[in-house]
Amino acid sequence: MKYLRIKVTPKSPKTELVDTLDDGTIKIRIAAPPEKGKANKELIKFLKKHYKTDKVTIISGKSDPLKLVKIES
Repeated sequence: MKYLRIKVTPKSPKTELVDTLDDGTIKIRIAAPPEKGKANKELIKFLKKHYKTDKVTIISGKSDPLKLVKIES
């Protein structure tokens, strides 16, 4: 199990991992808009595929660009 800090940029041209900041925060661009949880759903879908797991949970920051995410293998 790991916890990740993720900074999300919604409404981007495509969903992609951009960079890792000096403090370990991962920057991810999300194509979906930040409306009615669409960006969060897209983020979870992206992380499931990237980390090859079905267990991805947003712990905090559901309505904030900076999120804490739990990934279980």
